[in-house]
Amino acid sequence: MRTAAYGSWLSPVDAALAAAHDGQPEWPAFVGDEVWWTEPRPAEGGRRALVRRLVDGTQESVLPAPWNVRNRVIEYGGRPWTGVMSDGPLVVFTHFADQRLYRYRPGDRPRPLTPVSPRGGGLRWAEPRIDLARGEVWCVLEEFTGAGPGDVRRVLAAVPLDGSAADDRGAVRELTDDRHRFLTGARLSPDGRRAAWLVWDHPRMPWEGTELLVAEVADDGTLGPPDTVAGGPQEAVAQVDWSADGRILYTSDRSGWWNLYCDGAPLCPREEEFGGPLWKLGLSWFTPLDNGLIAVVHGRGPTALGILDTASGELVDAAGPWSEFAPALTAHSTGSGTPAGAAGGCGRVVAVAAGPRTAYEVVELDTASGRARTIGARHRDPVDPAYYPQPQVRTFTGPAGREVHAHVYPPHNPGHAAPDGELPPYVIWAHGGPTSRAPLVLDLAIAYFTSRGIGVAEVDYGGSTGYGRAYRERLREQWGVVDVEDCAAVARALADEGTADRARLAIRGGSAGGWTAAVSLTTTDVYACGTIVYPVLDLATWGPGETHDFESRYLESLVGPRAEVPARYAGRSPTEHAGRLTVPFLLLQGLDDVICPPAQCERFLARIAGRGVPHAYLTFEGEGHGFRRASTMVRALEAELSLYAQVFGLDVSDVPELELHR
Repeated sequence: MRTAAYGSWLSPVDAALAAAHDGQPEWPAFVGDEVWWTEPRPAEGGRRALVRRLVDGTQESVLPAPWNVRNRVIEYGGRPWTGVMSDGPLVVFTHFADQRLYRYRPGDRPRPLTPVSPRGGGLRWAEPRIDLARGEVWCVLEEFTGAGPGDVRRVLAAVPLDGSAADDRGAVRELTDDRHRFLTGARLSPDGRRAAWLVWDHPRMPWEGTELLVAEVADDGTLGPPDTVAGGPQEAVAQVDWSADGRILYTSDRSGWWNLYCDGAPLCPREEEFGGPLWKLGLSWFTPLDNGLIAVVHGRGPTALGILDTASGELVDAAGPWSEFAPALTAHSTGSGTPAGAAGGCGRVVAVAAGPRTAYEVVELDTASGRARTIGARHRDPVDPAYYPQPQVRTFTGPAGREVHAHVYPPHNPGHAAPDGELPPYVIWAHGGPTSRAPLVLDLAIAYFTSRGIGVAEVDYGGSTGYGRAYRERLREQWGVVDVEDCAAVARALADEGTADRARLAIRGGSAGGWTAAVSLTTTDVYACGTIVYPVLDLATWGPGETHDFESRYLESLVGPRAEVPARYAGRSPTEHAGRLTVPFLLLQGLDDVICPPAQCERFLARIAGRGVPHAYLTFEGEGHGFRRASTMVRALEAELSLYAQVFGLDVSDVPELELHR
């Protein structure tokens, strides 16, 4: 055991290793008896590959680079592929570069089903579902009608499977009108005679209020007038599906918690979440089985995979090393023409899961035996697990005695110890969203710091999901207040209890977390420096016209109606208070970001010019909202470590020194 100052410990977890393992598998589904999913490829320009697991257990990447199975619907995207068995696998997917829908059979080349948009990627498709009987692909269509981010319409649409719409927009059959601003893909009842989907409108976000619509499906494939079955302005329905016997299933937070309902009756009422925020179209927190059971992702904070007996209300969780299950459940389908991801009764449920010592994997649960096993994207330790961070699940006390949930990762390295009496530096991590939360999973970006002797605390500040509607609504009209207070409360508590060095505290965050970091640096004296990543910085401009349509009215609930409280928008913006900033900071920004565009950073930097505040501004070509390329992530992590080394006086020699400007 070597004695060395915190922050100077030698670690095998370098930035390249952390970048190579960034991201997680997504969108698993069955194609016949096979399981397919998408995986990140940071070293291949950040594309997402489609991966196939054959029945013999072997795996293969289906489409070579540069195919990128991803879409930009509502900018955050949605389910990008589906598949069925029809004389072998038949897959339909969206390609990120042109946003077109493609048809693909292994051994053949992808063939376009939709036209190139005259507005670049202005025709976008999500949640495809193959209808072999009609020769169509049903999906969500997002269509831009003008040059602005708000010039957009969204409808349910049917795309011919024969490719006749590849050069003809008019060949796409629209199933609904565009009276609602946002909608999810349709789920068909087992007999195919009814369709159910969710809708919502500005200024609501889908975790604030949605409506569940149900319509009859005519023999010619048209939809009748829809009825509103559940939901409303103060009730968020997160997902809808059908039981095997044709009853409607959905998750609603009408009780204050996202619980599961069948034809309006609660199935397992608990103060737990059986749903979550709909940041992407097609997320799945539950999937019904043919035998009447329902596989569910549920929990309070961390989540588990359980099987719910709807008759008795009994819920039995799968055993395993996983503490976090993503909203990506799918069950085996019976019948060759059944869409991937539809309900099935063969006892196989597939999920995406991770734990504190396990990265996200594709996991299969045999409902008959209760045995769960990893079947894809298997975690393999890239370094000795002794270097992994060791999380502590904590609840702190915030202002007015409110609870603040957090995960604390103390410095940890099996070969190093700090000198007696030294306290470690800590970085407070503010997650994005802000309607999100920090998952309790192995993250090598956290290990990058903790294994060097820098502590990390991830804060689920008020506004986070996973703890009921009241907890997330603490942030209503309080963005820039409650989130900042809660992060500061955790930082101060760590210092007060002797866990962290009060003089060496930092804050970092991306997107909404970048906002929280920036506000914290301009309104508190808690932190010695900060890292701000693709942030919101200027409330007066971040809205219609400068950000994407999905979140363009989000500030109405986060801050207040713009017309009624204009002073609040200026009063909370870091750009307006740049003169209060006195500590060093690092600003990281993707130049292709349309959600938090570079203009936000540029206005902020203009306000601090000439004030003598040490800072660095790094931009990355080809990166949008969320870094995906290995080279970007390496540069960002090394720059962040160099910032802390310079501010905290750490001995770091294995990363390039970040040049700080004044």
